[in-house]
Amino acid sequence: MQEYWNSFADLKITKLIIGAIVTIIIVKFIRRVVNTFFKRTNFIEEREEKTLEAMIKSIVRYTATFGYIIFALTVFDVPVTNLLAGAGVAGIVIGLGAQSVISDFLSGVFLLYEKQLHKGDFITVNNTFTGTVEDIGLRFLKIREWSGKLITISNGRVNSIENYNIDQMRIIEDITTSYHEDPTRVYQVLVDVCVRLNEELDHYLKKDVNGEPFEQFQVYGMSSLNDGFRGYKFTIIGLTNDEVFFSAAKEARMIIAEALYQNNIQMAMQHVDIKSAPSE
Repeated sequence: MQEYWNSFADLKITKLIIGAIVTIIIVKFIRRVVNTFFKRTNFIEEREEKTLEAMIKSIVRYTATFGYIIFALTVFDVPVTNLLAGAGVAGIVIGLGAQSVISDFLSGVFLLYEKQLHKGDFITVNNTFTGTVEDIGLRFLKIREWSGKLITISNGRVNSIENYNIDQMRIIEDITTSYHEDPTRVYQVLVDVCVRLNEELDHYLKKDVNGEPFEQFQVYGMSSLNDGFRGYKFTIIGLTNDEVFFSAAKEARMIIAEALYQNNIQMAMQHVDIKSAPSE
């Protein structure tokens, strides 16, 4: 029986299968330990915990894959040490080909270290892709768009990030009225609107330790005398908590629209200028 077992264990394919099973078990065990650890701890913010957890899992996955490849090479008696020591020209070629991979890895580390984003943040990447961060790996960033589409971007290609979930967000609503409206009356209507906004949307405002808002809804003023050649532009602002920004902005717009309608404030009408062809 022992001889049969030895001959079975000496088979290279068998060793590869056993190695794969052991690797999978180790990876699953480490992932479960990581999950349990972060569920039972609260020494950092929840979003940072999720981000760090995703990055650790990514490191474990890549490490396990690399380790299994080394194991497979040793099973087939490939001199791994000699290959690493005598890479020579092949190493240079591989290094050049792996530049993008190294760039992705380093960019992923910097994204985590500099806290530019966290798992669950709503962001815009490269002024093109907008959605919720679903996963942050050492090589790739995954963003789930509102439509449900999942966007995967290599970390090395991330040039700019607009993050809507970093501590605070300012609601900025522009109202462009007709030139036929009295600016003084419009301003007073908007001041009254801000009173209502502060009463009904107080729970959205960002507050200090004493419960006082950092910046209530207020009329910033007339921000343009000639907004797109259409009319006077006024601006209302208010500082809210980042996680409720979109809800606060939607409700604020509805309240502003109701007030403008009830006070018969004429909004600027869109128009198109058409240049006629020069007469001959």
